[in-house]
Amino acid sequence: MTLENISSIDGLFAVINQCTGNVELISDEGDCINLKSRLAQYMTVAGAFSDGYIRSLRLRVEKDEDKVRIFDFILSGEAEK
Repeated sequence: MTLENISSIDGLFAVINQCTGNVELISDEGDCINLKSRLAQYMTVAGAFSDGYIRSLRLRVEKDEDKVRIFDFILSGEAEK
């Protein structure tokens, strides 16, 4: 799944922290980074955050219910607050 134009970084990571399965960031080179890790979250923000939002993230989400949780976050408009 690809997420774009996320300005609520704290909200995104709050949703990811609620997920019960693995949520991984997929880099352009194909590397997988565990976003359930606080350190990885800080590194992601430092590396991808510019102009007040994250332009694009590719995620691999293990469980369907976690995909629904993330989609609900995006569709609710919370990602852009």
